[in-house]
Amino acid sequence: MPVLCSLAVSPSGRLAAVGARLAWSGETMADLGDNVTIPEFSCLLQMDPYLKPYEQDFRRRYELLQKQLFLLEEAEGGFDQFTRSYNTFGVQRRPDNSLYFKEWAPAAEALFLTGDFNGWDKFSHRYTKKEFGKWELILPPKHDNSPAVDHNSKLKVVVHTKEGQRLYRISPWAKYVTKEEKAIIYDWVHWDPPQPYIHIHPRPKKPTSLRIYEAHVGIGSPEGKIASYNNFTTNVLPRIKDLGYNCIQLMAIMEHAYYASFGYQITSFFAASSRYGTPDELKQLIDVAHSMGILVLLDVVHSHASKNTEDGLNRFDGSDSCFFHSPPRGEHSLWDSRLFDYSSWEVLRFLLSNLRWWMEEYRFDGFRFDGITSMLYHHHGIGTGFTGDYSEYFGLQVDEDSLVYLMLANHVLHTLYPDCITVAEDVSGMPALCRKVEEGGLGFDYRLAMAVPDKWIQILKELKDEEWNIGNIVHTLTNRRYGEKCIAYAESHDQALVGDKSLAFWLMDKEMYTNMSSLIPMTAIIDRGMQLHKMIRLITHGLGGEGYLNFMGNEFGHPEWLDFPREGNNQSYHYARRQFNLVDMDHLRYGQLYAFDRDMNRTEDKYGWLAAPPAFVSAKHEEDKVIVFDRANVLFIFNFHPNKSFQDYRVAVEAPGKYKIKLDSDAVQYGGHGRLDHNTEFFTYPEPFNGRSNSIKVYIPCRTAIVLANEEIDYCY
Repeated sequence: MPVLCSLAVSPSGRLAAVGARLAWSGETMADLGDNVTIPEFSCLLQMDPYLKPYEQDFRRRYELLQKQLFLLEEAEGGFDQFTRSYNTFGVQRRPDNSLYFKEWAPAAEALFLTGDFNGWDKFSHRYTKKEFGKWELILPPKHDNSPAVDHNSKLKVVVHTKEGQRLYRISPWAKYVTKEEKAIIYDWVHWDPPQPYIHIHPRPKKPTSLRIYEAHVGIGSPEGKIASYNNFTTNVLPRIKDLGYNCIQLMAIMEHAYYASFGYQITSFFAASSRYGTPDELKQLIDVAHSMGILVLLDVVHSHASKNTEDGLNRFDGSDSCFFHSPPRGEHSLWDSRLFDYSSWEVLRFLLSNLRWWMEEYRFDGFRFDGITSMLYHHHGIGTGFTGDYSEYFGLQVDEDSLVYLMLANHVLHTLYPDCITVAEDVSGMPALCRKVEEGGLGFDYRLAMAVPDKWIQILKELKDEEWNIGNIVHTLTNRRYGEKCIAYAESHDQALVGDKSLAFWLMDKEMYTNMSSLIPMTAIIDRGMQLHKMIRLITHGLGGEGYLNFMGNEFGHPEWLDFPREGNNQSYHYARRQFNLVDMDHLRYGQLYAFDRDMNRTEDKYGWLAAPPAFVSAKHEEDKVIVFDRANVLFIFNFHPNKSFQDYRVAVEAPGKYKIKLDSDAVQYGGHGRLDHNTEFFTYPEPFNGRSNSIKVYIPCRTAIVLANEEIDYCY
């Protein structure tokens, strides 16, 4: 059997495609995986020998992928052409200015096009039915040779069902949808500007250390309103650059009718949200970010879709399936949303082309895939606690249609765009999620270290400072699958949402409103909060992964949670904003936290610990509350004790030589007490200690973290 590299479908929902695949190979379903060779599977087993009993599962998944790729080659000329289907579906302007319309609506009895162009006549422009549930319509140009549908004019697809219903729908491939101020339903707007935006700047190179700024365009202003793409470009991008982040993860870009869904109930998958501005303004935002050397990832939601019908995908052709499984499999009980049928040829076309569209049209640099846990398992993670037992990741509970779709998506993206970055949001710990498809993995570059923020919240909620379990903190920060890169974060948007609290709020609560002035002495609560906020972020940055993420505003301890306008808060925008103005007020301490976050990133940029192998932890002292580790020849020392400082504290270090302080959380400019002399030179002793070849003695004040670098080492990497 030829090795065709990677792709997929799965044992449960293949319908006619299954027959085609099995006919191709002469196999039965029970035989799948018996004869396939995974090119680099030995690498995966070498990394994790405990996966050996599940070799047949890996082979079956990989063979399903191979067969899907083979079918794509046979039926569509390969995945390159298949994933450019946004050039043939929806509406396309041809060289002669005629307009070609194409939709997939297998259950429809008839399709019509209506809109401004024909005075909203419901029957004058009928689609022609084609094979496989496709419908086509061609509109010749006007007498002046201009297109029959003007740029920025409104359209609707009129679907007639076999039951005699007449439904008004937005094309699933619509590139732009808008909503009138007091309207409820979004409108399909034909987007065909006479002078579209042209990107000027090339994509930046993929960084070895990934420092992500998770951002939401709409809340990117102190004003109580929906902020714009242009505001983000002008006012937020320079801050991100100054802070030392080299990657932005943009949330809530794919159009969602309900603002308060935080962008996770998608209605139009190909449309950039019009509430922030036009598609060209988003393109400019990304282009300017690229000019600053900053990558931009899209928070992509392929795990589910909004239940909206008139302005969503749901019941597009009048049936309860089309893009989705029929209920109950096609509904997510907790999210109240629809679930895609990943075994469907046309669903694969739609979703894979969607990824390609954002890469090509907007020049995103990759994706953070939302809700992976829900996709990977038939139980969607609902009511399921993952213990880490490998049997949980294999067997009938795994939805291999979804799993192989993810393999396929990563294969396509990384083949076409070698520098593309994909990040998986998975809480289950699926093995090989971030290993190459050629090894039998799912092909993601990174996974989010989701246990880390949960641990910090649990500690701050439940434990007094003197009760902190130092060993447990270290375990949580270092407990990740070997050889699979993690994005570590102390908090993300999840912890900022109303109903939870950000770390700053857990630490300082209401005193953030009254006692953050630097013109008055720090209260005990503000002092504790300031110091621990910095320490928690630094230890997460240094020990927790191979990338780091921060949610916008949290870098300076934003004083309020995040809550979008909704009925429960009288449609208020008060909490749907980020008060960047607080950083610019010299008399407030928010600027001190901002400065520490900036210098933390800049220090990493110089020494590159995120790109280095995992740290060596030489001390985790429960009584002293001290943690010491070295990574990339940089020495990290943390004293979490609330009131004990230590003179001449002996710590282990590997590389001999002279060390100096490069980052100090106790520095005055960061809201610290300035108890360390940064001109001090620390010389190593050739005495092995705590598993390292050398040691030094340092003074570490209470609630202080310091980073020391060896002056005799060239840190170029």
